[in-house]
Amino acid sequence: MAKKTEALPNIIESFAEFKELKNIDKTTMISVLEESFRNVLAKMFGTDENLDVIMNPDKGDVQIFQNLEVVPDGEVEDPNLQIGLTDAREDNDPEAEIGEEHTREIIFANFGRRAILNLRQTLQSKILDLQKEAIYNKFKELEGQLVSGEVYQTWSRETLLLDAEKNELILPKSESIPRDFFRKGETVQAVIANVDNKNNNPKITVSRTHENFLKRLFERDVPEIADGLIYIRAVARIPGERAKIAVESYDERIDPVGACVGPKGSRIHGIVRELRNENIDVINYTSNPQLLIQRALSPAKVSSIRVDPTEMKAEVFLKPEEISLAIGKGGSNIKLASMLTGYEIDVYRDTEVDVAEEDIYLDEFKDEIDSWIIDKFKFAGMTTAKSVLKVPREKLIEDSKLDLEEETVDKVLEVLRAEFEEEED
Repeated sequence: MAKKTEALPNIIESFAEFKELKNIDKTTMISVLEESFRNVLAKMFGTDENLDVIMNPDKGDVQIFQNLEVVPDGEVEDPNLQIGLTDAREDNDPEAEIGEEHTREIIFANFGRRAILNLRQTLQSKILDLQKEAIYNKFKELEGQLVSGEVYQTWSRETLLLDAEKNELILPKSESIPRDFFRKGETVQAVIANVDNKNNNPKITVSRTHENFLKRLFERDVPEIADGLIYIRAVARIPGERAKIAVESYDERIDPVGACVGPKGSRIHGIVRELRNENIDVINYTSNPQLLIQRALSPAKVSSIRVDPTEMKAEVFLKPEEISLAIGKGGSNIKLASMLTGYEIDVYRDTEVDVAEEDIYLDEFKDEIDSWIIDKFKFAGMTTAKSVLKVPREKLIEDSKLDLEEETVDKVLEVLRAEFEEEED
């Protein structure tokens, strides 16, 4: 028979602490509380195997019952496991018999302040561990995602941000845009770059230089990207200076570049401001490496391209006045183009073509040359008439990328040469 339970001092407060914790479910809460009680009781009684701990989180109390074997009077060897017959019958169990189990309630509060203090310290330690584990699990799942934080303190090597739930976010100087300058209380956007839990001490590192930061800003400001109608295929950044982003639309009715820029640049302007006036080029993605490299080198106009997919290298030929545009200030344009396409790009001056003459894109010959043949030449890196004519006939026939019959090659050369012969006449 069990006696009426008396409220355990401070236990209600402990339950309240758990109820205020986020990301900790009720089942885990009860389990940890029970484990804390058992740890303390095991030290007091030598074992907790014969103890029943019943948690009552809604009421904020707990009941503890000890199950003892009834033995003849005078034969009690371990009072934590056994009880004499007379004592059992006097302990509100008049029908107790030898060999049976007698259950008595343990009033934890009767063990004094030291036991209660020990229990509370154990609980607080486990609560802290749960909080740290919950924070780590939450942010580990959010790696690569956009997050906002308020500037709490800035040091020479890093800035401390606090999110809406007062979680600490570390923004290292190396992960900041060069022109970043923060004031206390200012709201800062970044992406979660790394989350570790060394020695059970979660550390959340955020970044404003990571390519995912640019991706997430476009996802935030361009609804078509968030809805999955436009997909970001590649991103290249030199933080604070320049960036290139390749986008593709899954809906033919949507212009991916126009959607990302927005009416009068309304969408991209907000992103540029967030990136401290970083210059952003948005290009249409294509699976054709020659065409993708050509677009990535914009605003330079390419004469011809030769690619080696095996070595991931590309040789780009340009008119002399286009070379500086292709390279860009400090080599930024060609560097970003290489990062965006994955190709190592080398730029050459196109000396074989008279720069005073105008070249003609192959698409202009669609009336005389089938489109699929033109596409083959473009895939092989030859986008203009002169880029085809400067390649020896034998090499065109042997080119595995073209894979064209000898007669077809001769027909194409005949059409292209005729065009320039007419111009000379």
